[in-house]
Amino acid sequence: MKLLRFGEPGHERPGLVHSDGSIRDLSGVIRDIDGEAVSPSGLDALRRLDPSTLPIAPASSRLGPCLSRVGKLVCVGRNYAEHVKETAHVRAQDATLPTEPVLFMKATSAIVGPNDDVVLPLGSQKTDWEIEVAVVIGTRARYVEEGAALDHVAGYTIINDVSEREFQLERGGQWVKGKSCDTFAPLGPWLVTRDEIPDIDALELRLAVNGTVRQSSSTAHMIFKLPVIISYISRFMTLLPGDVVATGTPSGVGLGLKPPVFLKAGDEMELRIDGLGTQRQRVVEFRK
Repeated sequence: MKLLRFGEPGHERPGLVHSDGSIRDLSGVIRDIDGEAVSPSGLDALRRLDPSTLPIAPASSRLGPCLSRVGKLVCVGRNYAEHVKETAHVRAQDATLPTEPVLFMKATSAIVGPNDDVVLPLGSQKTDWEIEVAVVIGTRARYVEEGAALDHVAGYTIINDVSEREFQLERGGQWVKGKSCDTFAPLGPWLVTRDEIPDIDALELRLAVNGTVRQSSSTAHMIFKLPVIISYISRFMTLLPGDVVATGTPSGVGLGLKPPVFLKAGDEMELRIDGLGTQRQRVVEFRK
């Protein structure tokens, strides 16, 4: 299944993508696409529905974030070898490949729809792009073994882990300041259930800025695969239904280019991952 949310910000309705490509309204069936809906029992109930009997959403509907009430947004950094190499000049201590997953948190208030504008924060000079596969948790995961880790996954989606590099790397403290600005986590277009992605280790990722391809890679190149990531995180915190894990970005970020290139107002990003759909965002200035 492909689950989504549609409608104006703050008033989104739950929906699913029918086989004919139309969006079908689930608001008469469930409250929202949230932790309850993506639990095993919630997904089983949705699978029993006949989508053709559901109301059709207006074709012009805005897509909201594909998941609501996200409890935690946990991120993995430096998870592609080529990305580690391209940014090694920034901090010498980060030149070697990590021996354990690098974890950080991103504020859930950064989450927006897949095609919403990305707003440059006040004073930003170094806002950057990062395409990533995001994992949506479906069942409670605490001290889980790697062999059972994917059993806790409800599905997958795309996240653009937008990052302000000055805030992240030059302002002291942890990365969260450069990761959590409003609009810095476009999520969607759909939550694709795990059964629809037969090989999560063979998905092609592609991000273009103003039509120029900047990132092009595959999940095959992850340093730490998804079972390792989920198992590892579960040692330090309990993952709950509706939590999201961003799994790292490949090379091609603006910080890694020579000279570096960062986003400016008017730029347009397009992100695509096999089986998970496409995002498109326009970059705009902050306005009070």
